[in-house]
Amino acid sequence: MFHKEGAKIILFSLLIAVSIILGVEYLISIPWLVKVVQIVTLLFLVIVLQFFRNPKRTLDDIADHLILAPVDGKVVVIEEVYEPEYFKDRRLMVSIFMSPINVHVTRYALNGMVTYSKYHPGKYLVAWHPKASEENERTTIVIDNPVYGEVMYRQIAGALAKRIVNYAKVGHRVNQGEDAGFIKFGSRVDLYLPLGTNVNVVLNQKARGNKTVIANK
Repeated sequence: MFHKEGAKIILFSLLIAVSIILGVEYLISIPWLVKVVQIVTLLFLVIVLQFFRNPKRTLDDIADHLILAPVDGKVVVIEEVYEPEYFKDRRLMVSIFMSPINVHVTRYALNGMVTYSKYHPGKYLVAWHPKASEENERTTIVIDNPVYGEVMYRQIAGALAKRIVNYAKVGHRVNQGEDAGFIKFGSRVDLYLPLGTNVNVVLNQKARGNKTVIANK
């Protein structure tokens, strides 16, 4: 199953791929070169399709005391930082980096009420750059949860990402595991948790959205 945010790109890519695969035989007279172009075109189409895949994952346990991974990827940062935009105090940050081959759907990591949602235009530094969370295009969302209080997550564009989709709206009550947005072509998501939160992941661990428990109480 594919995410709705990829519908136009998938359709356009499919039309282009079919045109190239069928038309290249009339434009190139060298058989082996025709095959190469067709194979490369098919690989391009496969990459586009896999990028926009949206696997349905049922939650093993829905509970306010659990914070689940909002995306698929690798845990690249677990550290105490100062958060200057909303909290203006120190928080425990957990960052998950998504490569182009990961599922790029962003899901709500926890239940609660959206109390803050803001888009920031910016640069397109590589997603793992130390300043990416402050200088890249990004969206900042805060969810008020009964157990943890306010928890922030930030969608950050990478060097290839050209559009961040954010569904969170202030005043809306959201449910853990539901689609929260999408980041097109390379990105990262940062979670800002209260100090003292019991974190269940370690650096370089692979996380799966809706499956990996980031923290619990």
